[in-house]
Amino acid sequence: MQEIFDRRRFVFLDGAMGTQLQKRGLHPGQKPELAALEMPDTLTAIHAEYAAAGADLLLANTFGANARKLSGCGHSVEEVVEASLACARRGAGGSALVGLDIGPLGELLAPAGTLPFEDAYGLFAQVIRAGARAGADFVFLETMTDLYELKAAILAAKENSELPVFTSMSFEANGRTFTGCTVESYAVTAAGLGADAVGINCSLGPEEILPMARRLCRSVPAALPVFVKPNAGLPNPDGSYDLEAGTFARQMQAYAATGVSMLGGCCGTTPEYIARLRELFAPLSPAQKIPLRRSCLCTPVRFVEVDGITVVGERINPTGKKRLQQALREGDSAYPCAQAVAQAEAGAEILDVNAGLPGIDEAAVLERLVGELQAVTDLPLQLDSSNPEALARALRVYNGKPIVNSVNGEQKTLDAVLPLCKKYGAAVVGLTLDEKGIPQTAGQRVEIARKIVEAACAAGIPKEDIYIDCLTLTASAQQEGAAQTLEALTRCKQELGVRTILGVSNISFGLPCRGYLNTTFLTMAMAAGLDLAIMNPNTPEMMAAVRAYRVLTARDPQSTAYVEAYANVQIESRQVGRVESRTQSGAPGAGDALAEAVRRGLKEEARTAARAALAERDPLEVVNTSLIPALDTVGDGFEKGTIFLPQLLQAATAAQAAFEEVKEKIAARGQPQTMGKGKIVLATVKGDVHDIGKNIVRVILENYGYDVLDLGRDVPPERVVEAVRATGAKLVGLSALMTTTVPNMKATIDALHAAGLPCRVWVGGAVLTPRYAQEIGADFYCKDAKASADLARQMLG
Repeated sequence: MQEIFDRRRFVFLDGAMGTQLQKRGLHPGQKPELAALEMPDTLTAIHAEYAAAGADLLLANTFGANARKLSGCGHSVEEVVEASLACARRGAGGSALVGLDIGPLGELLAPAGTLPFEDAYGLFAQVIRAGARAGADFVFLETMTDLYELKAAILAAKENSELPVFTSMSFEANGRTFTGCTVESYAVTAAGLGADAVGINCSLGPEEILPMARRLCRSVPAALPVFVKPNAGLPNPDGSYDLEAGTFARQMQAYAATGVSMLGGCCGTTPEYIARLRELFAPLSPAQKIPLRRSCLCTPVRFVEVDGITVVGERINPTGKKRLQQALREGDSAYPCAQAVAQAEAGAEILDVNAGLPGIDEAAVLERLVGELQAVTDLPLQLDSSNPEALARALRVYNGKPIVNSVNGEQKTLDAVLPLCKKYGAAVVGLTLDEKGIPQTAGQRVEIARKIVEAACAAGIPKEDIYIDCLTLTASAQQEGAAQTLEALTRCKQELGVRTILGVSNISFGLPCRGYLNTTFLTMAMAAGLDLAIMNPNTPEMMAAVRAYRVLTARDPQSTAYVEAYANVQIESRQVGRVESRTQSGAPGAGDALAEAVRRGLKEEARTAARAALAERDPLEVVNTSLIPALDTVGDGFEKGTIFLPQLLQAATAAQAAFEEVKEKIAARGQPQTMGKGKIVLATVKGDVHDIGKNIVRVILENYGYDVLDLGRDVPPERVVEAVRATGAKLVGLSALMTTTVPNMKATIDALHAAGLPCRVWVGGAVLTPRYAQEIGADFYCKDAKASADLARQMLG
């Protein structure tokens, strides 16, 4: 396997499988994954043709060979995987390595969806164990759009086999996946979890993927191979694609200079495409990647580069906070979630999360808190604990790249925590204390920092992921300590080449007018080189100091962020040291509490606000003046790309909680529990078990008050006809993800027309385009849930 990663030559992957099977007799409704059992000679011949074309790596036909997708087919995961790998090996004839191909499960993971993380892990682990036993040479995780699902799959591969792991995500034209994941977030998360190669496949053609591939090459270590498998352009209704092999190869030529070292094709490509790639690239050597070595943290949709002062919100820490202590003891997620949203809106870029409280199960609470917070905010989290079990559980469920706060100079702490950070790809904070406590002098703290840095590097954690905390001592007890802290901070940056972090507000403990001390110390620390400031972002003067410092150090080009924050703010000179949040139009009003709770995705706050609104207003007035406008605001943000799928779904969940209160109020009056809007039938067509998109559409439509009948996935045309006839629905939505199932979408539309039902049909799915939709007889094409809701309003009111 090692020669595959030899970057002195290009490595060639194979091309499409689904479209090849279709051309050779796979009929609509037949599961492609069963080809090894139902048409083994055909499958083996396809592999052989790719090997003959020059592919070094062949992917077994196991893309959907998991227990969820194979349910009811009469064959086990192990049976399908073994037969599929056997076909691939026979086709390879010893000239190519054979990989276990694994695609997405077809369901969103919680909290955005309903599939628990460990359930997804278990489904992937079963396939991987079967593949390892059957002799796979590597694991190939492809066409992923959900970073959380990819994490579950990588962990399953790493913990259940010794095989190399290739990972690939599919991006849309906006540079994000369907769920909003950025290229950079994918890159650092997959690399941190130990992927052996990373890449991009499907959805787009070579020209569209090219800029994303460049970003990917800049975002991973130089030694980590990068690959691409683009589609042959856009699909045509007859199953062909609009780029022929020669054009595809010419467009791929631009990849020679990017640092990409592995090339292949996805939907629509054939052995001819691979042969043309090999002919073009075999004489060449891959260009050297020049990655950007940057300190960063991320969630799927938010990539935070720590380059200059970065604000860490401190409010989710129970120390000295009785209300938060109560919430943690009672398992109340609403309060910490509200704190998270408030800090994000105030300007925090990272959130510190601490669940260390006597009398509670810290490991369980921190694990749950991470999931709940990631449901309402897209900010990266700093996992603040010295409990290895709590850190292990929280790191496992975290979606993205977090930072762990913290280790110190004690060897037992380093031995317990650093391996966890390495396994899960987390950055780490090192406190400059050891068994003897906190040293008094800057020099002693720097020596402890040096020990931490050396241990972290030895554990495989790069310097850009190490943050040193030189410890802020309260000025009321150790007044000279502030100078020692700042001197140690500067020396750590200069001598050790690492980032720095401080809990700023500790400086003022026990003294009056703490804001004065905090702001002054923060300014001194920023000048000394502080990178992460743990502070309360809801304190106006602290945030003002941060924003002003960025202007004065040219880290806020054209003072854009400063002007945006303060263009309409007046300083009240009568209140010295305080920035008054008043605009020129007067004090901001409280606004619509229900609409705000929905916009912010706070479920329990939305429920409480709905009850209060219903005590004063008519239910339909609450819907039309609060809920619908809030959903419109969120939908507009989604359409403009300022918010992404997780936030859209969280807002829908909050709206759903409010709608439940509305329906109860209506029922108490003895009225029907309906919003009086039209009926809609939804279905994922026969043969297709991918229903993520359809489920999202259902949630959004229901929250707009439509009566939705969801028929589920793998729905035959006659069942759709029966449902429309029974409900009288005027609008039908059909979904398909796979190229092999799009013909069943056309068959369903034809069946509805043949039945003479007066309904209109819209379609959606990754493989569809507006032209494609028109040619299969659909009335409308909708690219996402927001477009579907707009169509429903247009058609049904």
